[in-house]
Amino acid sequence: MNTPKVAILGFGLIGRVTALMLHEKAQLSVYEASDEHASNSAGALAAAMLAPLAESVICETDLAELGLKSMTMWPALLAQLSDPVFFQQSGTLVVAHAQDKGDLNSFSQRLKPLDSHIAHSLSTAQIRELEPDLAGRFHQGLYLPCEGQLDNLAFYRASFAFLQKCDVSFHFNRQITCSDTIAETMSIDGEHFDWVIDCRGLGAQNEAKDLRGVRGEVARVYAPEVELNRPVRLMHPRYPIYIAPKPNHEFVIGATEIESQDRGPITVRSTLELLSAAYTVHSGFAEARVMAINAGLRPAFSDNRPRIEHNGNVIRINGLYRHGYLLAPAVVSEALSKGLL
Repeated sequence: MNTPKVAILGFGLIGRVTALMLHEKAQLSVYEASDEHASNSAGALAAAMLAPLAESVICETDLAELGLKSMTMWPALLAQLSDPVFFQQSGTLVVAHAQDKGDLNSFSQRLKPLDSHIAHSLSTAQIRELEPDLAGRFHQGLYLPCEGQLDNLAFYRASFAFLQKCDVSFHFNRQITCSDTIAETMSIDGEHFDWVIDCRGLGAQNEAKDLRGVRGEVARVYAPEVELNRPVRLMHPRYPIYIAPKPNHEFVIGATEIESQDRGPITVRSTLELLSAAYTVHSGFAEARVMAINAGLRPAFSDNRPRIEHNGNVIRINGLYRHGYLLAPAVVSEALSKGLL
């Protein structure tokens, strides 16, 4: 049986996961509109938290359950790579200041039951046991034991390095439109393919009319005075944030989504609110070094659900919204199951 030739359009998170799942089964060519870093892709800017229980507050139960399945797939994907990628399953701590106890209670009440996975209410002493650095700072909290995270930047670097060794053909700074012509001819630059997989995210916005961008803002800081063992979410009525610890005392600090397609840099106001909120979680962030502050857009459809479309041998995967890392392995596996996996 001949090895199929597959073109992957887009080398962000979905494109990389697709390539990792197919590199042993197909001859791959990757086309990316930017460079190998894909620095403006949603996956490059994300905190890469794997939080099915926390995300169940804003998504349907079936998606949260798909996230549980997807989490079990990440270790095998990462085990392929030559370079180590930080991956953790130590749960999530959710806290609130005393005046915001109502927001914590509201969050707790909106959590959906996922199989046997439930949130545990925490006392001051239990918070101290989980996160000694937060001792005395918070008197109520929740522990979501089923959750985890990985280091998105390390994954981007390691996946590219590995796929280079697998003789994947890369074409960077090549903006490809997945037009009807490609679907009819299955050809790009005169080269014929058996399959085309469209993973362009917002790059496909001109062709997917109900695809929109949802703004997210994140800071990456180096904070040697802060020790956190797992992601921490701070409930706040106006500016809830998450803090995801990465290796070497780096932390990704982000806010929830903003319904805006503004691609511009983060504002001074947002920066102040983001970092001030982190300071209220741990005063050690006052001396943190700011490595980067970025804003980006996540691709989302009107129902905020991922979408897989098949048109002959063209497969489109898009719209993972704020659940990119949580859902990517399971969604890509489902998309490829009809013919390629």
